[in-house]
Amino acid sequence: MLVHPNAYMRQGILKDFLHINKVTWENRYSSCCHNSFDVTGLKAFRSLEKIQQNGLQHANMSSQTVITVRNSNTQECHSSFTYEAAMEALSSLITRKKRDRILNNTDTKYTKLERMSMYIQILGINEQIADLNIIHVAGTKGKGSTCTFCEAILRESGFKTGLFTSPHLIDVKERFRLNGMEISEDQFLLYFWGCWNQLKENVTEDLPMPPLFQFLTLLGLKIFVSEKVDVAIIEVGIGGKLDSTNVIQDPVVCGIASLGFDHMEILGDTLGKIALHKAGIFKPKVPAFTVPQLPEAMAVLKQRALELEVPLEVAKPLTYKRLNGVKLSLSGDHQLMNAGLAVSLCKSWLNTKGEWEKLFKHVSSNGSKDIADDSLPEAFLRGLSTAHLSGRAQIVHDVSLGLNNKMKKDDSRHGELIFYLDGAHSPESMEACAKWFSNVVNEKIHRPVSLLSENEGIKESYSCNGYIQQSNDKEEPKIISKRILLFNCMEVRDPEVILPKLVDICASAGSDFSKAIFVPSISTYSKVTSGNSDIPINTPSKDLAWQFNLQRVWERIIHKKDIGINNNSKTEVIPPTESSFLYDEISDCNPENGKFSCSAVFPSLPMAVSFLRKSARDNPSLRLQVLVTGSLHLVGDVLKLLRR
Repeated sequence: MLVHPNAYMRQGILKDFLHINKVTWENRYSSCCHNSFDVTGLKAFRSLEKIQQNGLQHANMSSQTVITVRNSNTQECHSSFTYEAAMEALSSLITRKKRDRILNNTDTKYTKLERMSMYIQILGINEQIADLNIIHVAGTKGKGSTCTFCEAILRESGFKTGLFTSPHLIDVKERFRLNGMEISEDQFLLYFWGCWNQLKENVTEDLPMPPLFQFLTLLGLKIFVSEKVDVAIIEVGIGGKLDSTNVIQDPVVCGIASLGFDHMEILGDTLGKIALHKAGIFKPKVPAFTVPQLPEAMAVLKQRALELEVPLEVAKPLTYKRLNGVKLSLSGDHQLMNAGLAVSLCKSWLNTKGEWEKLFKHVSSNGSKDIADDSLPEAFLRGLSTAHLSGRAQIVHDVSLGLNNKMKKDDSRHGELIFYLDGAHSPESMEACAKWFSNVVNEKIHRPVSLLSENEGIKESYSCNGYIQQSNDKEEPKIISKRILLFNCMEVRDPEVILPKLVDICASAGSDFSKAIFVPSISTYSKVTSGNSDIPINTPSKDLAWQFNLQRVWERIIHKKDIGINNNSKTEVIPPTESSFLYDEISDCNPENGKFSCSAVFPSLPMAVSFLRKSARDNPSLRLQVLVTGSLHLVGDVLKLLRR
């Protein structure tokens, strides 16, 4: 038996429904799938039971479901329906082609957007997509935060929301949110297998299965039209003009976040070329907003807007005064710009839908609604203060060390381990990350957000060179804090550009790093895994050449000179001991003789995290403040480890 769930929603009634014999279902379920059938199949069966007994209106189904039953064997029944099988199917869509060839489709009969339109026709959702109320957002940095703010604002304003973002950090379900919540596994499987089977049955030599991101874009659109969201906020993947999401033809409003140099091998080597790709999401006469940009980028955006008769406005960054005491939920001063763009996009969307003035409930004495240009509705403030996006300026207190350290006896106390996570990987985003990190570690009140609870009220006094001395009570020992960089980046990035910016900004703010640790990521680019998949704890990377290259760049930056490391010399990975690494001074470093006191390469990320945990656990007076940056994949790997 092979069960294919597929969802079709239209006007709240079932479009198609296949009646099946209940006894036949039960017999086949029992013989084929006993003790192995996925829970989703059982839920589908139970939904059919309810439908047969009580009618469609009593079935507890999140969408209208079509289920076809075919003869098959036990292995097909089990493997075709589980979440892990879905991850294997997604992994098969990862192409080995370079991204620039994927983007431009130079070796296929149809362009990517032509193929996207054909896939949409196969899925039968072209009319529903045209009816979606979409906010479409592109940009180099800040587009994910902007989309997240938009979703929270409109949800708090009373609308059913859908949010599509990328990439995911731990689990692919993160890319799809309904009313602010990650889509459930049952929902994901329902829509995934529906889309997968429809497309699989209609592929040809000229129209093969879509690559991974194209499929996920189609899946997101299918979810949003089936769940009948009031508004769908769609984040562009790469660029804009040729991005899969640009199959959207009738957005309500478009946004362009901050532009900078990233994906230059695809988008071009000048800011103007990059801006032209981003402006590709503009649609004739559809309102658009951007943030203050560098002149070269702004000129291109304005020219493209003029050509398409797009009313383009520059959104002002929010101010703390306008927030009226409300704190943005996403940290960093750069988020004021993203929040300002989100406010403008949401206000435009609400105006188009005739809903803006309804948010202001106070009425002046003459009966007219008093709406100041700079006033924000309460719903906007609630959204701005509650929006959540993992891996961007996120602070996580490692709870594996315990939460009640202050209540323990002296002989059982331990140090602290706090992770500051930001997936910055471009020069512009690294600058924002460095400023954010410097600001949070230099605050007088430190409020790390842990995985389980918030650890508040630790007062600190600071000194330079990576050390912080702090005392909570007279009876407690002084705490020595050390700032450590945990770093990796893709080989297409230039560490000679990214790392100096990070070092210079942190040093100028008095938040120097004591040490740097370079590790390979756990995630692979050739496989999609679930959030519950096993993590290889003691499987070191076979090739650490890139990590040693990052270390050499770091050492040159720290010593401010070419330290003459022999790149051809044999490099051994010997994980440092606590005494030989954490407490050595820069003056002890002699790179020419192979002694690195400023940095270390670990053969695996789990080993590095274990080293940091042991160091904090064994030293009650030690606080480790670890900045994890350079790659969203690295950030996701750390978050996955901390959940274990």
